[in-house]
Amino acid sequence: MFPISDDNPRTGTPVVTWAIIAACVAVFLWQISLPEAEGDRAVFLYGMVPAHLFGTGAGGSAAIPAWATIFTSMFMHGGVAHIFGNMLYLWIFGDNVELAMGRARFVVFYLVCGVVAALAQGLESPTSTIPLIGASGAISGVLGGYLVLQPFGRVRVLFMPIPFFVRILSVPAVVVLGLWFVIQFVSGLASDPATGGVAFWAHVGGFIAGLVLMPFFRGRDVALWQPGPRRYFDGRREEDVPEADSRLGPWGRRRGPWDRE
Repeated sequence: MFPISDDNPRTGTPVVTWAIIAACVAVFLWQISLPEAEGDRAVFLYGMVPAHLFGTGAGGSAAIPAWATIFTSMFMHGGVAHIFGNMLYLWIFGDNVELAMGRARFVVFYLVCGVVAALAQGLESPTSTIPLIGASGAISGVLGGYLVLQPFGRVRVLFMPIPFFVRILSVPAVVVLGLWFVIQFVSGLASDPATGGVAFWAHVGGFIAGLVLMPFFRGRDVALWQPGPRRYFDGRREEDVPEADSRLGPWGRRRGPWDRE
C-alpha cells in the first residue's frame, strides 16, 4: 500500500510544511547541479557520519561541526525517488500535524524527531563512516504524531495485490502507518547499519519520538485519538468529509459544493 493523499480536513495553511518541502527541493537541486565528485564530497561534509559525530573514527567534516550535520543531513537526499517519497509523505501527513501544534512548535517537533532519528541510526553502528542523509527520520516523527492525532483518518493508498491490478482504497491511518512501522522495525532487525542502504532505525526512532512528543506539542484545544468516519474502504465516498476542505493530494484540488464528482 502506497499513500497518495488523505481526506482529513485542513483548517489553515501549513506554511512550515511547505517551507520544509521547498528547502529540501532547493538543496536537492543544488546537489544535482554539482559535478559527481563534488556531490559525493558534499554528502560527506554535510551528511551525518556516526564515526565523526561520536568521535569513534578519524577525521570529520571541515565545513561545520559534527553535531550540526544532524540538521544539515535532514535536507539532503540521495536521488529523485528518495526525495519524492519523503516529500510526498510530508505533504500528506505534515499539514494536519503542523496545524494541530502551531508553526513554532512544529518546527521544534520536526527537528527533535530528526535528531532522535539520527541518533537511533547512529547508535546502531557508532563506528560507521557511511553518511546518513534524508528527511525521512524527521518525517517518521510526523507520521507518529499523525497516528496519535488522527488514527482513524482516511488515507488514500495505491493497492496492487497482483501485477497490473491497481486499486485506490481509502484506509484508516492506523492501518497504513501501523503496517509501515512494522515493516521498518522488521527490516531494521534484518539489516546491518554498517553496510549502508535504507536507515530503518532512523525511521523507527523518529516514529517513536513522534508518538511520545505529540501529546506535549499539540494545541490545548486539540484532542488526541480523534474519531474518524464510519466507513474506510470505499475510496469514492465523500459524505463524511467536510466539503469545504477535502483534498486529493499534491496533484488534486480542493472540493466544495460547486465541484463534486
